[in-house]
Amino acid sequence: MYQTSPPRSPRETLPTMYDLPSEDPEEPGLPDEFHLLQPELLRQTFRPPTYEASNIFTASDLNLYYDLRHPQWYKRPDWFAVLGVPRLYDDQDLRLSYVVWQEGIYPFVAIELLSPGTEKEDLGHTWREVSQPPNKWTVYEQILRIPYYFVFNRYTDELQGFGLVRESYQPLSVEGTGFWLEKAQLGLGLWQGNYQGINRQWLRWYDRDSQWILTPAEQEKQRADLAAVEIARLKQLLEQAAMNPNS
Repeated sequence: MYQTSPPRSPRETLPTMYDLPSEDPEEPGLPDEFHLLQPELLRQTFRPPTYEASNIFTASDLNLYYDLRHPQWYKRPDWFAVLGVPRLYDDQDLRLSYVVWQEGIYPFVAIELLSPGTEKEDLGHTWREVSQPPNKWTVYEQILRIPYYFVFNRYTDELQGFGLVRESYQPLSVEGTGFWLEKAQLGLGLWQGNYQGINRQWLRWYDRDSQWILTPAEQEKQRADLAAVEIARLKQLLEQAAMNPNS
């Protein structure tokens, strides 16, 4: 009598998350988990020392309206930052979108996290009909003229930086830890570390001394660690004083 093998489980036979698309073909670039975590780390560590927090605006996956002649056209950067603009719209409300002809200040830096459905658009490798909106590269370079543009491929951990030179983007050279943005007094680099329980290469901002800017959670841990060290030091002094009462 032949012994048959037990049926294989759906986990073994059905497509995995690596086999199935993480994007809607009609709306490429909709967030996967990385597209939620990475922008948050960028936001938490983007703290230009010469700007008050109330005069910095950062956003991810927010409509960015850019063309007066076509007011319905917009792009949705994975992450972007604006310097010298109120954190709140008209100093009183959270933004539903960023409309450049109302704000009067264009983004300072934009970052795209490459995905299979958006890579050509993000790198300017797509063509368009005259009546259709231009790709992101063209909008950032020629219309908004964003000074710095970065693209990151999380599958290869490749970070590319581009700076606006006269009329076009030119590749930036790595300086030490990463790419230095003088106006912001910050640099952008790749950090190998644990964020939200996930250890991998992350995009992160650093200061002039090449020190990674701490997140609020890291700042709190640092304060707690320093307090613990100080308590241990004082405890040791008290113990020594108790052992040597005449000293």
